[in-house]
Amino acid sequence: MPDFCAAYGCTNARSLQTRTRGITFHKFPKCSERRRQWERALRREGFVVNDRTLLCSEHFRNEDFDRTGQTIRLKAGAVPSVFNFPAHLQRPVAPRSTNASRKAGENQPMDPEQDQPPPDVPQPSTRERQRSRKWKAPDHQYAMPSSQKALKAKLDAAMATVRKLWR
Repeated sequence: MPDFCAAYGCTNARSLQTRTRGITFHKFPKCSERRRQWERALRREGFVVNDRTLLCSEHFRNEDFDRTGQTIRLKAGAVPSVFNFPAHLQRPVAPRSTNASRKAGENQPMDPEQDQPPPDVPQPSTRERQRSRKWKAPDHQYAMPSSQKALKAKLDAAMATVRKLWR
């Protein structure tokens, strides 16, 4: 029996085509509080969730996934948030309430290219940016430099300091 996404207007079904497109399907959480969060996010009045109800990965943000292993999993607190609701189900965006927040909303660039400096301003090269970064002392062993040359240079400097102090 095919499994379909339970989101409003979504036609994704678990199949070879959706798998090749990278779409994954996820069961509703068993924890009642998280399950209610998912149900509210669906905004389907009278819809009853059961143990076979699924949502496809298109209804989650990229940050909601743990892709470290072979299996793509949802992170612990992930709640579906990407939906294509019709006008009567969309939540209205509340206007900003204070003068300061209204001005902050007006000053935000609408186009990401507006954030870029003008083309006549010289940009530092990648190498110059790397040189300008200061190396910070690591707090943990796993933060040690991975390069053997850098590690050897650091060891030699430390040994020179020790020799100088012993004199």
